[in-house]
Amino acid sequence: MIARRAIVSGRVQGVGFRFFAERAARRAGVRGWVRNLEDGRVETVVEGDEAAVARYLDEIRKGPLGGRVTDLRVEERQPERFESFQITT
Repeated sequence: MIARRAIVSGRVQGVGFRFFAERAARRAGVRGWVRNLEDGRVETVVEGDEAAVARYLDEIRKGPLGGRVTDLRVEERQPERFESFQITT
């Protein structure tokens, strides 16, 4: 199992990005969370097998219709053994 934290920049708030990320996580089979940041970016932490995490990150890199991802910064994290994927505040 691997874990990654990603900060997503661009037009990612007010376009349903968190719900898009939640659906992407379910399709990819990863667990973790996603939330808006006060500066207009979105933060997400996910964990799962390497291929599943890669699928999730590839999908959020595209973003939802109406959104536009201009940057995706990814860093390694230690797995925390999340039980599900949640939208948080």
